[in-house]
Amino acid sequence: MKSLKILFLSAEVAPFAKAGGIADVAGALPKALKKMGHDVKVITPKHGCTDEKKHKLKVAWENIETPVDGQTARFGVKKTELMEGLPIYFIDKYSYFGGRKKVYGYDDDNKRFMFFNFAIFRIIELLDWKPDVIHCNDWETGLVPYLLRTKFLHHPMFKKTASVYSIHNLAFQYGPSPLFNYNSPYHHGSSKLPEFSDEKGMASINFMKKGIIHSEMINTVSENYAKEILTKGHGAGLHRLLKDKKHKLIGVLNGVDYKIFNPALDESIYANYDARSWDKKALNKKALQKEFGLTQNPDIPIIGIATRITEQKGFDLLYPLLDTLARQNLQIVLVGEGNKKYYKYFRQAQKKYPEKFGIHLEFSTEVASRIYAGSDMFLMPSRFEPCGLGQLISLRYGSVPIVRKTGGLTDTIKEINIKEKTGNGFTFTRYDKMDLFAAIIKAISCYKFKDEWIATAKRGMKETFSWEIPAENYTKIYNKAIKRRREIFGNGK
Repeated sequence: MKSLKILFLSAEVAPFAKAGGIADVAGALPKALKKMGHDVKVITPKHGCTDEKKHKLKVAWENIETPVDGQTARFGVKKTELMEGLPIYFIDKYSYFGGRKKVYGYDDDNKRFMFFNFAIFRIIELLDWKPDVIHCNDWETGLVPYLLRTKFLHHPMFKKTASVYSIHNLAFQYGPSPLFNYNSPYHHGSSKLPEFSDEKGMASINFMKKGIIHSEMINTVSENYAKEILTKGHGAGLHRLLKDKKHKLIGVLNGVDYKIFNPALDESIYANYDARSWDKKALNKKALQKEFGLTQNPDIPIIGIATRITEQKGFDLLYPLLDTLARQNLQIVLVGEGNKKYYKYFRQAQKKYPEKFGIHLEFSTEVASRIYAGSDMFLMPSRFEPCGLGQLISLRYGSVPIVRKTGGLTDTIKEINIKEKTGNGFTFTRYDKMDLFAAIIKAISCYKFKDEWIATAKRGMKETFSWEIPAENYTKIYNKAIKRRREIFGNGK
């Protein structure tokens, strides 16, 4: 395939900043594209959690100006590399990003990321580099396709630039706060950008909707989720729009960076291992039980959970079962943070059954790695799951997934049949706590058959969900987007 100039945009990129799975995608997919021979650059905000010294960030530009909402905003740009020859540029504005501890969750998120979208174009101008395609990810970059088709349509740098818009989670479509007044001179006085107004006459923008409408191609992060979002139940209010845009919608399953998520290389776990040194996994289990103050018994199956603690992740099903699960021969270890309404249930369970429940209510990639390595099973009872990386990582660590059949979980996890020696996990379909309970009971029942269990876990460890195939699929999408751009707007000459 022809080498392309690809600009990759994301609000978070691992290892520099991470709030969710999109950071892992943004940290891995550009590298896979670079290895294919493409000219790739990445732009992201410089968040307060980014360790400049550790990652060797250097100043690229200072005191840059860009117009935003009729005003002038100033910012700087810092730079390092994701890998050799793959630069990543950080938009450095302390009041919006550097002075914040979190990536998201502020009342001015809309304003912050609107600025981010405008600043991107200023950086491209400074680079004097004409991208063939700009790959936008989730709502935080949703204005870029819109701006490419309006404000920058005839700009000499962007006349031929197509956009691809990736939906990682349709549930998040814009920030939480009003943004600006309808009378604002934003984008040459256009009143078409705002999607709705509140009682004060202020307007907010549905960033996701703008990305869907104005991009040349759209993709979701699994084939099944691409079908689900066309339905009212999963479309988050945009199912009719997505049906209308179905001709440019494709599902591409995410991959896993096995240089990072690999028990043979992971420096965060107690003992490194692979499928050929399975016995060392037992050392991780024993150490995990000790770390969380659980009964140290190799015959008690451990169910691991490493996730955002939200309703989406199935916690409404899980917390009512905690007392019932405590009466089973199992232990549950949880790491994550999120909606604090769920915290009390797990704290109560840990206090009541300290030998059964271990919790760490603050997300830590190191603790998550130790849970993957030390657990026998990995639980994801999600209400919806666009792709899911947890189940893919757990397979490589020999922790057998227990999942609800939805989104990417349907695409990746197949029901185990021990006799037939097929499948890689345990599944349930209805969003119902008793169906979840039945799946857990089936899993811990199968765990008693140790030889068959180990064979099943090892089979999962040998499965590959690397980024090579998704990168090839994305290259095809980029070329479709470029062709579609030319069909709509001509060659841009």
